[in-house]
Amino acid sequence: MSEYRLTVTASAEDSGTRLDAFIGYNTDELSRSYAVRLIEKGLVSVNGTPAASKKQSVSEGDIIEIDLPEPEPLAVTAENIPIEIVYEDDDVAVINKPRGMVVHPGPGNQSGTLVNAIMYHMGDSLSSINGVIRPGIVHRIDKDTSGLLMIAKNDAAHESLAAQLKVHSVTREYTALVYDNIKEDSFTVDQPIGRDERNRMRNAVGGSGARNAVTHIKVLERFGKYTLVKAVLETGRTHQIRVHMAYMHHPLVGDELYGPRRTSSKVEGIAVSGQLLHAGTLGFVHPSTGQYMEFHSDLPEVFAQVLENLRN
Repeated sequence: MSEYRLTVTASAEDSGTRLDAFIGYNTDELSRSYAVRLIEKGLVSVNGTPAASKKQSVSEGDIIEIDLPEPEPLAVTAENIPIEIVYEDDDVAVINKPRGMVVHPGPGNQSGTLVNAIMYHMGDSLSSINGVIRPGIVHRIDKDTSGLLMIAKNDAAHESLAAQLKVHSVTREYTALVYDNIKEDSFTVDQPIGRDERNRMRNAVGGSGARNAVTHIKVLERFGKYTLVKAVLETGRTHQIRVHMAYMHHPLVGDELYGPRRTSSKVEGIAVSGQLLHAGTLGFVHPSTGQYMEFHSDLPEVFAQVLENLRN
């Protein structure tokens, strides 16, 4: 057995889901593509038997065990990119990611990412659970979403933070500007999210392999053709706030993927590239001390300028 084994039990909701998709949906720290590689290497078992294929379906009650291999030497280059480190100790760090920065390297983004930056600033003090491409990364936010991310600086901290994400105990509050006037003061969107089969770049309510997704919305300010809202994540599906607000016919301002077909490059005279979405509050229990910690960050300049113009 490897030094780190992850065990997940399939629920009734998981029945019929492909094994690689099941792992991707049920582990915040493992991507679906990485799950495929682990299955192919024989490092995934179902009820004690090595998985035969990434395509095999799971059933309610199945026990899936994932043995993570020894970490490989990091192949991603550390880069001296200025980043705002809101908090840091031997176990965790909290980073305020700017708009436009990709979290980890991928096709077309081999450099200039948050991972390249934290490798420079934190050296070898990063968890290895997520492999060579995503050291220390426990959760992600989209390229054009700004705000707070927690970074694990060792594997024990990573396991603790990932477990908190799994049971939805991490506080994640976002500020978003959406199209049109929302009449209700608050509401909850409880709609499952899966992959949009018509566009692989998108997710959709009721899409392929849809998983439970819950977002709580509270109106902060109304501007007639726009509404400023607070979005609190209960779950953490990819693009969750963007998908849920588009489903409610209030897509995020600047969202080129889920917004109107003709999304203006300017809002109230301010050039906007990407959705106006900011992860402003992040709270979790410290992996070593057991104390709850909460952090806050101000809106980025472009978001604040848009709101100032709207108020004026």
